Amino acid sequence: MRKTKAEAAITREQLLDAAEREFRARGVAGTTLGEVAAAAGVTRGAVYWHFRDKADLLGALCERVTLPLEVMMDERCPCAPDPIAMLRATAVAALTHLATDRRAQAVFQLLFQSCGATDELAPLASAQVRERDACLARTEALVARAIAAAQLPADTDATLAAHALHAYVMGLMQAWVRHPEAYDLAAAAPALVDVAIAGLRAAPPRCAVAVAPAQAAGA
Repeated sequence: MRKTKAEAAITREQLLDAAEREFRARGVAGTTLGEVAAAAGVTRGAVYWHFRDKADLLGALCERVTLPLEVMMDERCPCAPDPIAMLRATAVAALTHLATDRRAQAVFQLLFQSCGATDELAPLASAQVRERDACLARTEALVARAIAAAQLPADTDATLAAHALHAYVMGLMQAWVRHPEAYDLAAAAPALVDVAIAGLRAAPPRCAVAVAPAQAAGA
């Protein structure tokens, strides 16, 4: 029994390794489970023994790596004593992790290119949206703490600031995985994040000032 379980675990890893290679070469939508099985040297039935469908297989690829958004969702974030420093640290850590973990790069690129591309992958796309929303909520909580600590102007729009910082970091990641030869992301991460933090400090998005009806009518 132990040997059977060990062999099943080995087969599962072989399938995940083959799926990563085939998905990257052909795209998730363009790869069949039969092709994954052939690349792993097993039967198609072996694929279905371990995974329900293609979305389940891609989800398993996600589970065996730490993705950049997970790095950004540091459990200490909401209570950080220096929220701006924590914003910077988690963003730098996420970029550095992407730059230095080959498997994380592969899975991140697959998710970026594939989620939502087909109905089959819709559940995984929904899970990614939930993870994005959780990351945004943590980022916004840090921005709000930074406002309360007078690290940012009192009229800073915390929601817009969180979305701007998140979009900046995600944009860097998505552009870099397409052309990783362009520059050393791990080395450049602190300076790149400092650009965003400096902009947030100098000119954050501001809360809109409500105009009273009488004022609007007399304008």
